[in-house]
Amino acid sequence: MSGKIHLLYRRLPNRLLERDDEVVADLGEVIVAKSRFSGMLAPLRVNGVEVIKNGYRMLYFAFIGENYDILKVYDENGKFKGLYIDVLAYTRREGNTLEMLDLFLDIFVFPSGEAFLLDEDELEMALNYGVIDRGTFNFAYRVAREILEKIKRKEFPPDIVWEYEWRDL
Repeated sequence: MSGKIHLLYRRLPNRLLERDDEVVADLGEVIVAKSRFSGMLAPLRVNGVEVIKNGYRMLYFAFIGENYDILKVYDENGKFKGLYIDVLAYTRREGNTLEMLDLFLDIFVFPSGEAFLLDEDELEMALNYGVIDRGTFNFAYRVAREILEKIKRKEFPPDIVWEYEWRDL
């Protein structure tokens, strides 16, 4: 299926990323779409390595009803940089609109399989400033820990993530 998906990506307290992305595959409970990174104030570095910057490409996988999404990150030359996983409160779909609520924590997985938990300071700050409650804080960590454990056991990401490559599109 080709076409567009309207993405509403929310982050508490009141940030909203809204854009229309090109659908690569609409599998009902999984939407695969492609986009490019833009609007970043600085490149993302993980363990001393630049992994995401403006102009990099992504294939993203939105899993309806799950508490994460997965971005396959490619540099401007099409080289696979790794997986970026957002921990989410929810992923909902209504027609051609996807809505996600970000819970601050992220995970980056290098092609080697080495995984890093990111943005713990942002989650802590959200709790300290009353943006989220303790239950939401604990939920975000529980989701992240489950994903990290599944990565260690090689049970994550879902197989669908490896069925699509930017260069094949």
